[in-house]
Amino acid sequence: MSDVRDEQRGRRRGGGAEARRERRRGGGQQSLRYITRKVPLYEILNEEGLALIEANADTVLEEIGIEFRDDEEALALWKAAGADVSGARVRFPKGLCRELIRTAPPVFTQAARNPERSVQIGGDATVFAPVYGPPFIRNLDEGRRYATIEDFRNFVKLAYVAPAIHHSGGTVCEPVDLPVNKRHLDMVYAHIRYSDKPFMGSVTHPERAADSVAMARLVFGDAFVDSNCVLINLINANSPMVFDETMLGALKVYARAGQATIVTPFILAGAMSPVTVAGTLTQVLAEVLAGAAFTQLVRPGAPVVFGCFASSISMQSGAPTFGTPEPSLVSFGAAQLARRLGLPFRTGGSLCGSKIADAQAAYESANTLNATVLAGTNFVLHAAGWLEGGLAAGYEKFVMDCDQIAMQQRVCEGVDLSENGQAMDAIREVGPGSHYLGCAHTQANFETAFYRSTIADNNSFEQWQAEGEKRADERANALWKTWLADYEAPALDAGVDEALQAFIAKKKESMPDAFA
Repeated sequence: MSDVRDEQRGRRRGGGAEARRERRRGGGQQSLRYITRKVPLYEILNEEGLALIEANADTVLEEIGIEFRDDEEALALWKAAGADVSGARVRFPKGLCRELIRTAPPVFTQAARNPERSVQIGGDATVFAPVYGPPFIRNLDEGRRYATIEDFRNFVKLAYVAPAIHHSGGTVCEPVDLPVNKRHLDMVYAHIRYSDKPFMGSVTHPERAADSVAMARLVFGDAFVDSNCVLINLINANSPMVFDETMLGALKVYARAGQATIVTPFILAGAMSPVTVAGTLTQVLAEVLAGAAFTQLVRPGAPVVFGCFASSISMQSGAPTFGTPEPSLVSFGAAQLARRLGLPFRTGGSLCGSKIADAQAAYESANTLNATVLAGTNFVLHAAGWLEGGLAAGYEKFVMDCDQIAMQQRVCEGVDLSENGQAMDAIREVGPGSHYLGCAHTQANFETAFYRSTIADNNSFEQWQAEGEKRADERANALWKTWLADYEAPALDAGVDEALQAFIAKKKESMPDAFA
């Protein structure tokens, strides 16, 4: 016990390599497997409003239908289930999709190769995952350029180091220096090799999805994968009201393997859905009902998440806009609809239209993130790094976002009503007219009492000036470099690593390079 106390005293004094690394990273952020919410949900629709949108979605499914394009197997499955199939158009008898969804789990665990980092998807849990999909990166040193596999590895490492990120994500950026038909192998391997947090598989082709499952089997073992979720995967509807061959092919691979899919309508309201919140919610619900139900046709019990990516467009230019009020209202409503279906919910993140990590990026991201957390989102994609409407992954933006989502983590803890939280001893000790700076309660709690930002400068003007008058993005530039400099790879079994590399080499040898 005395050794433990000595170590704790050493850390408080700042001794040891671990303490120095934490100081260099900025400190102040608590590392959790995932957030367990202890604050109420923010709900905007009453029972009448929810019932109205559900009825309208049922009308869309029954009268208009959803197209399942270029997939005869999908059409045959729907026909056998009792749907009306005419060409690619599928119309659904009222209640069919909801009945099928009953077999999907309301809560499931995605296992990480380090069991201490496995995450709960659903219920009162919130999981933050990085940005997904940008072909460009941006940082203060180089500006904007196409992403490479080295950038991909860097973002995986940053997500691994960041205490407030719970998940390694998927396509954290698109490494355009590698062939399109082979890059998924290097991407999935990077998640496995450079992190031990849970990760996502490839969805750009059914064969690439199958490769992701095969690589996961090498890591976790066949028996474990057969009975556990080790991959979660993004399946976008081609809104309005279409699922295409690529997404359906990947969905079938993952569902058959018992792996999770996030069925997500990709909505830019005014272009891909109606301009109204209620109209958009109606279309979102109809698309999710059809897609989520299809996962259960493929394999009853396969984990599936109700996804919603909704933004708006400028009615003047047609460009996407982020951080505006209407998408937040869509997120709130969609979260309620997901809970009524009994499915985990995904939306939001730190979204912005800004090209750089400036004030616009900050307030648009904050607006989106606040709504995301208040809605009760279970899986948050794009939690860190999003710039330029998703076209760029920002290095500085990544660590700035991590600072904000760490704050949200603290908010979700709610109010501490323990004896320590009540602080009655402090109030008695100080009494009228004194101050709390030196009292025993403050001394016992000062290290953890308030969140300490890794980015904000709260010093005096004179000290800020003496330290170079640095902007927030300049401080963030130094921080992501510190995180990468201090990065240490998690252990990976040598036999597993060898098997993965042999699998990748064999797959690459079997196909010519394709860059389109």
